[in-house]
Amino acid sequence: MRKTLPIALAVAVVATVAPGLAQADTPDMSVQWGTCPAEVTAPGLQCANLDVPLDYRNPDGQKIQIALSRLASKNPAKRRGVLLTNPGGPGGFGLDFPAVLVTLGLPQSVLDGYDIIGFDPRGVGRSTPVTCNLTQEQQNRGNVPPYARDAADVVKQAEKAKAVAKQCAESKTAFMLPHTTTANTARDMDLIREALGERKLSYLGYSYGTHLGAVYTTLFPQRSDRIVLDSNLVPTGLDTTGGRLFARGLEDRFPDFAKFAAAHPEHGLGSTPEQVTAKYFDLATRLDRAPVQGMDGAAFRLLTFGFTYSDSQLPDLAKFWQALDTNQPLPPAPGMAQQDPHLDNKVSSHLYVICNDSRWSPSVSSYQHDVAVDRVRHPKFGAAAANIRPCAFWQSEPAEPPVRVGDRGPSNVLLAQNTRDPGTPLVGAQQMRRALGDRARMVTADQGGHGAYVIGANKCANDVVTAFLTTGKRPARDITCAAEAA
Repeated sequence: MRKTLPIALAVAVVATVAPGLAQADTPDMSVQWGTCPAEVTAPGLQCANLDVPLDYRNPDGQKIQIALSRLASKNPAKRRGVLLTNPGGPGGFGLDFPAVLVTLGLPQSVLDGYDIIGFDPRGVGRSTPVTCNLTQEQQNRGNVPPYARDAADVVKQAEKAKAVAKQCAESKTAFMLPHTTTANTARDMDLIREALGERKLSYLGYSYGTHLGAVYTTLFPQRSDRIVLDSNLVPTGLDTTGGRLFARGLEDRFPDFAKFAAAHPEHGLGSTPEQVTAKYFDLATRLDRAPVQGMDGAAFRLLTFGFTYSDSQLPDLAKFWQALDTNQPLPPAPGMAQQDPHLDNKVSSHLYVICNDSRWSPSVSSYQHDVAVDRVRHPKFGAAAANIRPCAFWQSEPAEPPVRVGDRGPSNVLLAQNTRDPGTPLVGAQQMRRALGDRARMVTADQGGHGAYVIGANKCANDVVTAFLTTGKRPARDITCAAEAA
């Protein structure tokens, strides 16, 4: 069975105030490790807090807090440094991620070679958190706009998006708005490196974490050791281009579900992939006209998109479709049984980052155009992925331009990618690969789902990444790993 990773759903190099380079044998004076909060407690996991500047242009000014975790190597003879990790987002909680990686099967050789470091990025979770004072309804909408059936639906969504943007600007954490960016999170990462007494930083980031890692190694190329970017966004992050690619991702991934459902006639969704595909459009249209048990067509499309992230969730998705098709009670969905008490923070911090990281068109008509184009180009999900977001009405100017990911620096980056990833499709990963140039190599696994290394079942791809992390050996050229049985 495919293991799942809680990756959040649902992106010009500038001068930095960089700390001095720490010596590898500097005593660990700045970080005082202790017990972790109850909700992230795991065997061997330690936690700490680190103060960082709110604004790196004023490093002696106001400070905010970053929450860290560590799963220390138990093999001093093989330990070579620290491996900082990020599960995605933006808005993904990372404090428990080292323990999650162990559960997923992170090889013992990697656990021996590194202290595995997790952290909640600025604005997230146990770090100084941000809010937009979202209502329960706004929280439940999540980070992906609803499917727009026509231009009028875009106008309706624009009014909702404008209200969220206003709430963010008027919240008690609005002072953090200009400074909650990927670039500043990358600077926080380098302060973590310094506080841990390390000359260089190795990194393993998934999904949005690939953009974060790419920005870090662009800003701090000589402090980057072994950088693994898994399930790659476009080099500009989760901007309009990255968001619209969700639609391409579902188009790439959907045939896997259609094949699965056709092979399980007990769900009654069709005996061929073509019939299952027709059922998708039939259910979406029916639910657009008459929602069932509170689920309309937009929610159905979003649920389908989210459940294709992992092979292990395809049976649950088929059961949902069956219940909706026959008007039976909806089955419980893993991870959806109860309201997430942290959802306001997750959605709010997501918006703080993506709206600051990129320039978003304020023109509603431009989104109407994109929705109309993508509804035809990618009919399953295009009119959702291209719909308008609160970023169009953002009331805060970022403190600096976004970082442009480039190819200057050591050749120490390895990209890992699935061929049929719904959240970060291969075409976007290929753009990241081109942006990094000879700094990077890419290993592509012929499999579906979001997350390749230790999440997917492809031994070839897993072995390539493990070898890179433990020995520094990287493929001489980009490689593709053939499909393997799960």
